[in-house]
Amino acid sequence: MKEFNSRRQKLLSSMGEGVALIPTSPEVIRNRDSHYPYRFDSSFYYLSGFKEPEAVLLLVSGVQPKSILFCRDKDSEREIWDGFRYGPDAAKEEFGFDEAYSINQLDEIALKYLANQPQLFFNLGADEGWDKRITGWISHLRTKARDGITAPAKISDASQLIDEMRLYKTPFEIDLMRRSANIAAAAHKRAMLYCANNFKCPEMMEYEVEAEFLHEFYRGGAQAPAYTSIVAAGANACILHYNANNAVLKNGDLLLIDAGCELDGYASDITRSFPVNGKFSGAQKDLYELVLASQAAAIAAVNTKNNWNAPHEKALGVLIRGFIDLGLCKSSADEVLETGSYRQFYMHRTGHWLGLDVHDVGEYKTKSGDWRMLEAGMTLTVEPGCYVRPAENVPEHFWNIGIRVEDDVLVTHNGCEVLTINAPKSVVDIETLMQK
Repeated sequence: MKEFNSRRQKLLSSMGEGVALIPTSPEVIRNRDSHYPYRFDSSFYYLSGFKEPEAVLLLVSGVQPKSILFCRDKDSEREIWDGFRYGPDAAKEEFGFDEAYSINQLDEIALKYLANQPQLFFNLGADEGWDKRITGWISHLRTKARDGITAPAKISDASQLIDEMRLYKTPFEIDLMRRSANIAAAAHKRAMLYCANNFKCPEMMEYEVEAEFLHEFYRGGAQAPAYTSIVAAGANACILHYNANNAVLKNGDLLLIDAGCELDGYASDITRSFPVNGKFSGAQKDLYELVLASQAAAIAAVNTKNNWNAPHEKALGVLIRGFIDLGLCKSSADEVLETGSYRQFYMHRTGHWLGLDVHDVGEYKTKSGDWRMLEAGMTLTVEPGCYVRPAENVPEHFWNIGIRVEDDVLVTHNGCEVLTINAPKSVVDIETLMQK
């Protein structure tokens, strides 16, 4: 709990004078009386460590800063149906809050702490219900002006402060992300071996491979997939956000799998592309090694001397030269870059921040509009790709090949660390593993 307490103290010290209100995510109905599996709000959890729904964190800065939790009451009857609840008293002790109250007391106590504060930190616009509740509190306080009570004159976006904190990972977080990455890497190896052992079976399906992932995620201790897994064989790999996962895997297909897990809130995000039968064809190998070379160039650019965009630029330069060499692009490298003709085969950027959210928070540019510099403690994905759909200007032997190679990378003081190093990705490593 020291980790969460230190985060609250850091946020309090950066707020100046004011109050911050951070609610967790609500439970969501899937259909009728069945809920989706509950997942807490990332920023709420980042500051509290508290995983139950119906909870709010109130931080009061000033001479005597306070962290206050509002949560569900202890209720033995509801625990029979829904499971354990901490209740305010136990939550206060277990999670190190200064005060804790029933969620039913939020309106009353929040008004007390909002009174005469110059500023409220809250994410207006994120939830209509909360917006209405906040404006109700402020309107009520304004009616108390004759009693010498004022409402906050300013509402600031709490996420601007919290997001910047979340961008820099502590050793505690990095340890969790390494473990999440190792679980996901084991799942990718399991998928490769499963395909190698079963590709001759008739009607092997994409969802069968997805099941292997889920097995390994949960077996390794992860609580959930970090996002909807992509298991895309053959032409399906050319659909960037494919998730039907219901097609037949055919001998000779290249299989693109984009799958990661969530461990104690922290995501891993790995993509591997490999032949179902364990042996790359000539065309598959040519494109795969091009993507792999572009990723190596991008990872080499992940260091504190470079800005956020440098890895993308390096990957794109390698891909463009390769597209020309393979006959996919017909102009010079400068013309291909200037016209954007490479986007027929590579249409996305090379990475994103990673952490409590798969596409994690944090600005990519400074206020002046420049790409921000990479700094130690930042974590990002590096994921170039190549997607070749049938077209008149494309050699037929490349048709319907989709490739992406993605790793999770930590920026360090002297370079970077690939957290997902245990997931095989070289041609030799993949073919050796699958042909044992």
